[in-house]
Amino acid sequence: MIQPERMMAQKPGREDDGDAGVVLETKPKTKRPPLYKVMLINDDYTPMEFVVHVLERFFGLSHAQAFEIMLTVHKKGLAVVGVFSFEVAETKVTQVMDFARRHQHPLQCTMEKE
Repeated sequence: MIQPERMMAQKPGREDDGDAGVVLETKPKTKRPPLYKVMLINDDYTPMEFVVHVLERFFGLSHAQAFEIMLTVHKKGLAVVGVFSFEVAETKVTQVMDFARRHQHPLQCTMEKE
């Protein structure tokens, strides 16, 4: 069925040849960008309080949430802190690593595709 608003307007001075044009609107199929997991890795030197502080500061977690993730890192060796777009994940990893180095801690933060 041709909808009136979709018919092409005829140019002035042109004879009507009986053919009606239809404008088709296609929605481009956009894929969601891949997401990346940001993870903290346990070490034997970084204080637990420092890890909690990092989680609160750079990931916006509450103290209770940060404490739980810190315990997971401590017990299991690593924990996923969040899932982000590539740019956000990369920024968070850089911020955490720079902050840890400035405070002379060997804390490791990495990212991998989800």
